[in-house]
Amino acid sequence: MTTFGIVGFYIALNMILAPILMFRVGQVRLGKKINLGDGGDDLMVSRIRAHGNFTENAPLALLGLLAIAFLNGNAIALHVFGAAFFIGRILHAMGMAGSFGQGRLVGTLTTLLVYFGQAIYILYLVFTFNAV
Repeated sequence: MTTFGIVGFYIALNMILAPILMFRVGQVRLGKKINLGDGGDDLMVSRIRAHGNFTENAPLALLGLLAIAFLNGNAIALHVFGAAFFIGRILHAMGMAGSFGQGRLVGTLTTLLVYFGQAIYILYLVFTFNAV
């Protein structure tokens, strides 16, 4: 698989996760008949924030993967960053849902580590990149 194929793989996984998180918001919205906003319901707030947090973080992490691929980064690095981000977002959503106690914290820390790791690796690639 090429580096761009690896990036495509992680983009696809995150594109599957996004509607799952959307669906979870819709489930509560329909079940509790909350048409707009959160209706002051704690479960609704947590589902909205799990989805919102994902949509706030996914673009930057996936752009990081693209930058690494464009700069001829290592395929293993792409898998490490892509898998860590994806698993971190799942753990975060599980923590927000209350089904994994430390999931929110672990997911947040994982995302931060991915951001910093990608940034450092991208800077390394930028300053060592040798165009053919």
